[in-house]
Amino acid sequence: MGSIHHHLTLFWLIIFYMLIFQTNKNKGGLFVESTGCNWGTRASHPLPGDIIVRLLQDNGFGKVKLFEADPLALQALGRSGVEVMLGIPNEFLAPLAASVQAAESWVMQNVSAYISKDGVNITCVAVGNEPFLKSYKGMFENATFPAMQNIQAALIKAGLGRQVKVTVPLNADVYESQSGLPSGGNFRPDIQNLMVSIINFLQESNYPLTINIYPFLSLNADPNFPIEFAFFNGSATPLVDGLRTYTNVFDANYDTLIWALEKNGFGSVQVIVGEIGWPTDGDKQATLDYSRRFNQGLLDRVAQGKGTPKRSTPPDIYIFGLIDEDMKSVQPGNFERHWGIFYYDGTVKYNLQMPNGRNLVPAKGVKYLEKQWCVLSPTANIADPNIVNSVNYGCQNADCTSLGYGSSCNALDTRSNISYAFNQYYQTFNQQKGTCEFSNLSTITKTDPSEGTCRFEIMIDLGKHDLSVNVSEGSSLSSCNLICRSLIMAVFVMFLWRRERGL
Repeated sequence: MGSIHHHLTLFWLIIFYMLIFQTNKNKGGLFVESTGCNWGTRASHPLPGDIIVRLLQDNGFGKVKLFEADPLALQALGRSGVEVMLGIPNEFLAPLAASVQAAESWVMQNVSAYISKDGVNITCVAVGNEPFLKSYKGMFENATFPAMQNIQAALIKAGLGRQVKVTVPLNADVYESQSGLPSGGNFRPDIQNLMVSIINFLQESNYPLTINIYPFLSLNADPNFPIEFAFFNGSATPLVDGLRTYTNVFDANYDTLIWALEKNGFGSVQVIVGEIGWPTDGDKQATLDYSRRFNQGLLDRVAQGKGTPKRSTPPDIYIFGLIDEDMKSVQPGNFERHWGIFYYDGTVKYNLQMPNGRNLVPAKGVKYLEKQWCVLSPTANIADPNIVNSVNYGCQNADCTSLGYGSSCNALDTRSNISYAFNQYYQTFNQQKGTCEFSNLSTITKTDPSEGTCRFEIMIDLGKHDLSVNVSEGSSLSSCNLICRSLIMAVFVMFLWRRERGL
């Protein structure tokens, strides 16, 4: 009897370890649980959701944050196992705050339906997006908290009160330090009472607070900012705050928030870093090298489970962002369209080692338009009076942010600058007939005009993607298949073990 019991124990242990191994394999590695990414959809040619989800899985991202309830994105995330933080845009805050029925309708359409019908793993609803920015001048201050309360009530009514949490993603400008040290941290006086009410609500409900921290923006906004202090492996003079020493601005910024929370009686509230990253173009400091350096340092911290001097427990992080978005507003700067760790087509920008020990891999199944470019005709005279209007027209209707000062195409000569503008328009409008005419100043070439750091793009063909390659092992295997495979392997291992002992 003891021998049988021993064999059964061994049998189930084998099954357990097989399941754990397979789960980690499918998810992309051990540290996937705390590594997330922002998936923005402001693109003229968005990659199909299935390709994006496979991209997430292949690169070990177990969590994703969406800025809105995009149906195609949510459907693609169904039964993928990827945790979803679902955002609500600021323009929805007022109606959601005014009516619990509106909140119930929103939850039913955008949360309940996708969980029950599509199997989307929605774990959190992010109400608003940095609604207390100083630049908004209080526009969303009265609506944000009531909207959060109504969304919570709607989730509870839908039977999702325990499954789906509520948060609000805030910009780091909601707190400050008069002393310039983290220990001087407190909330902005103009929203002090509001912040206390919201965080009390989060603490009582066991919800997280979400904060967006951008060292790049600190550097970009202040010409005197010590650039090395922006990076995790920088050589800047440390900032000493009592017994704590800060070697980078992220730690100092994050701990300023932790001090603000403690001073107001919320020292144990969970904090999520909802957005953090570094752009690769559109500004002299938005470079591939700087972006790689910053993001690699960030991911190394995730792999090490490293916290900050004030709070040793590391926060969950969501890298901003997954992929470039050529339709984003450039009001903050041209860099806004270049935050992705992947280009618009899912190709890798630079080598980046993920916390699971693997390097980034590109999107699979992406198809492109024909390899041809629209450029300035060799016979065109750059003094032609139609050139200025043609270039302006091209750049008003396509993304020319890479031509800006300090950007990747800034070094082009005049003719190449014009060609870049023509080609961006031509590709954005799918190489359609008539989109490379520009007052007879342009021509189509089969020779790639890219030079140096400047890429002349070929647009992706949205109608020809090979979606068959995007059925990953992790998403295609049902639980039954996984268990059956583990059982077969366990039986086989036991058979060999018994045969070796003559049993």
